Amino acid sequence: MLKPISHRKLIRVLNYLGFTAVRQKGSHLIFTKNSKMVVVPIHTKEIGRGLLRTMIDDMEISKKEFYKILEKI
Repeated sequence: MLKPISHRKLIRVLNYLGFTAVRQKGSHLIFTKNSKMVVVPIHTKEIGRGLLRTMIDDMEISKKEFYKILEKI
């Protein structure tokens, strides 16, 4: 089961996976890698389960893989 995480931890995972921040629009950072794009809200304390699930799908990795990376960093 997914647990909410901070946007800082999510950004560390994205950087680990090779995503780069290409721009910021308001309080949202846009990360890209090849043709994949992930938008990270930086205005909330934590990113909820539903949004996190969508972002993991956008990264094209499994939840299991996501949590393994999260433990490493």
